[in-house]
Amino acid sequence: VQLQASGGGLVQAGDSLRLSCVASVRIFSSAVMGWFRQAPGKEREFVGLIRWGRGSTYYADSVTGRFTISRDTAENAVYLQMNSLKPEDTAVYYCARGHHFSTAPSEYYYWGQGTLVTVSS
Repeated sequence: VQLQASGGGLVQAGDSLRLSCVASVRIFSSAVMGWFRQAPGKEREFVGLIRWGRGSTYYADSVTGRFTISRDTAENAVYLQMNSLKPEDTAVYYCARGHHFSTAPSEYYYWGQGTLVTVSS
């Protein structure tokens, strides 16, 4: 299974950006797709997730109300819409696939290569 993330770039504070993550194989309804990020010198942190079958989502407090995760089951794709971006959102963003609801990176077993998001002030 390969996950291909894309959509990162350099934006200004307050701007929006949409990240995409496409899986090379079908994502089963029982799976969970998560988004994580890692800033320089920091640990990888949970951003949000979507339950593939239900489509329900859960977000970290730091992004709630600004970020939205959606999916396209036909395309095996998951998206992260990021609005009102802040400089502290600067990080490499990763998509990942897991078995069940979890905010822990260790619970996800397939990872994309990451896409860099830089937010300037």
